[in-house]
Amino acid sequence: MHSSYALAVDFGGTKVEAALVDEHGLVLNNSRHRAPTGPAASSDELTLSVTRAVSRARAALPEGAALAGVGIGCAGPIVVAEGTISPLNLPVWRGYPLLDLVQGLVPDAPARLRLDGLCIALAEHWVGAGQGIDNLMGMIVSTGVGGGLIVGGTAVTGPSGNAGHIGHIEVGGFDDACACGGTGCLEAVASGPKTVAWARAQGFAGFTGEDLAAAYAAGNDIARRAVRRSGRALGQAIASATNLLDLDLVAVGGGFSHVTPDLFTFAREAIAERTAFAFATRVQVVPSTLSGAGPLIGAAALVHRAELVA
Repeated sequence: MHSSYALAVDFGGTKVEAALVDEHGLVLNNSRHRAPTGPAASSDELTLSVTRAVSRARAALPEGAALAGVGIGCAGPIVVAEGTISPLNLPVWRGYPLLDLVQGLVPDAPARLRLDGLCIALAEHWVGAGQGIDNLMGMIVSTGVGGGLIVGGTAVTGPSGNAGHIGHIEVGGFDDACACGGTGCLEAVASGPKTVAWARAQGFAGFTGEDLAAAYAAGNDIARRAVRRSGRALGQAIASATNLLDLDLVAVGGGFSHVTPDLFTFAREAIAERTAFAFATRVQVVPSTLSGAGPLIGAAALVHRAELVA
């Protein structure tokens, strides 16, 4: 019997990636393709990258296999009803009809668009660290900071599709300016590029999250202060979200979440300060178990686990 596949698309601030994912959450070998995005890219370049990644993944569908649908996870904000996106880190696309673009590339299967953070939450609930847990938040800490929510076993999307946007919760004690217009937003403090930027302002000589990770491991004082600062902001935001939603688990993925395991230690320490609220301090904060495939698996869940998503 042939498998049924979802064509999963993950569109973000540095790359777009597409792959075929089966009904068990497994990415088909040799179907995974990526192309660059980035804030300096033109609209035509972004369109070409999406076209290449999606078309190459679609071409990998095995003979006789069914294509059940297309799931698209995208950095926000988005407008679900219109299928449009306006990622903060990609200024040339404002109100861009990404759903129409992808649907035109794959006209033989229905397509759905949701926030990338929601896709992470769906992936963790389906096959990751959140299996069997019905009140959870999935988070991405990478170029930006995103999040998605499952409460009472159902995805929380909001009328525009932007619910769970924890990267733009303002964190007490921080005054970093954010591209959204806010001050002290989690993304402005704890994303990979912003953590590196803070460290460089203190005299750090490196340029990337990888540089910061290596310096942290070597005991560099500035790198250690930078990671502690971001970990604390992460924990404060998670504590606030737990106070609001009574979460059981928060699973954190994304490239910068791997800077050091201590990032999680610092986050948990900040949460533990809420000594009067046992319901908040009990929340588990864990690394994603899905490695780099989480966003794609989550996009596929928009098709394979469609009953969870309004």
